Amino acid sequence: MLQSVAAVTLGIEDIARSKRFYTQGFGWNPVWENEEIIFYQMNGFVLGTFLNTSLEEDMNRSASGNSAFSLAHNVTAQVEVEKVMQALIDAGGSLLRKADAPPHGGFRGYVADPDGHAWEIAHNAQWPIDAQGHVSFRL
Repeated sequence: MLQSVAAVTLGIEDIARSKRFYTQGFGWNPVWENEEIIFYQMNGFVLGTFLNTSLEEDMNRSASGNSAFSLAHNVTAQVEVEKVMQALIDAGGSLLRKADAPPHGGFRGYVADPDGHAWEIAHNAQWPIDAQGHVSFRL
């Protein structure tokens, strides 16, 4: 089976509030949207933000009881980490963890989007980013 991810979909409460975070904070442009869902073309997959009630109906499953997870946005230089984090906070996000250097290397911090989804903003020289925004894991 091909090792790939086609889409990641996040449940949200308010479409306008979520759109502000992703368009103003990250500077991303939707490729398609309606009153329930917005899709953003990423580097090799699609990110969707879907109203919780509609996503739960689509999955035929309640969102309660899900396991913890985070998404990551890697940047090309350490100095960019705090700049991106501040842009996300200014666009309605909230600080989860101030940027610092973890024991495993790199530099990272965490911001939650308006619906509580954790975004790690990180720089790590062991994870180079190519011109298309694809990251590779190298030791």
